[in-house]
Amino acid sequence: MADPLLEISGVTKRFGGFTALDGIDFAVGPGERVGLIGPNGSGKSTLVNCIAGTLRNDEGSIRFDGHEIGGHPAHKRIRLGLARSFQIPKPFASMSVLDNLCVPLLYAARKHEKLPRSRIMEEAARILAQVGLEEKSHSMSGGLTQVDMRKLELARAMAAKPRLLISDEAMAGLSASEVDDILALLLGLKQQGVAVIMIEHVMRAVMKFSERIAVLVAGRKIADGDPQAVVSTPEVVKAYLGE
Repeated sequence: MADPLLEISGVTKRFGGFTALDGIDFAVGPGERVGLIGPNGSGKSTLVNCIAGTLRNDEGSIRFDGHEIGGHPAHKRIRLGLARSFQIPKPFASMSVLDNLCVPLLYAARKHEKLPRSRIMEEAARILAQVGLEEKSHSMSGGLTQVDMRKLELARAMAAKPRLLISDEAMAGLSASEVDDILALLLGLKQQGVAVIMIEHVMRAVMKFSERIAVLVAGRKIADGDPQAVVSTPEVVKAYLGE
């Protein structure tokens, strides 16, 4: 088995007297597709924020590609190859779709993968074609539909050339066909060797996407393994459905 790309050991995060994460161990291999699920308030967003650098964990270790990154600011983690998309997209509304994508291509890509300015537009157009937004490249991003906003959010994360992408509820509120569109984009990243952590409440998508599923409940990891086995675990069923 290859060494983990992301390795989390004993991560704890407290807010005052409230423990949001309690000794979490979690790992993701190179190119692996992992679903991260749990009821609302289970600690998923807190864990992702600790991984991405929005929050600092109080205890434990976060290692990426063998290096401790717990003290790194978010922008440095992005440049190491760790990117995320947000549940509520916030593009630069007064900029075109194409220009929105040029920003991470200019500033967020890993140092050895930075493009000369002459190629930025070319690469932006390529990524927009990949996510199905090429015909809207000159539209103002503030006027996009919900599903196209999610596609642009994923495109902006992809522009950073990540080795690991965290997708935070990219399918929330979308129709079944729109969920399939986003799912196809995330599955396509596997062919590019990108590992993906999918945080999602749409269980149909989670089951179709994931090679492995981890479950958080009340800040603790209660299951981690084969998707079918995990969702059949009594403790997981109880967490979602009650007794």
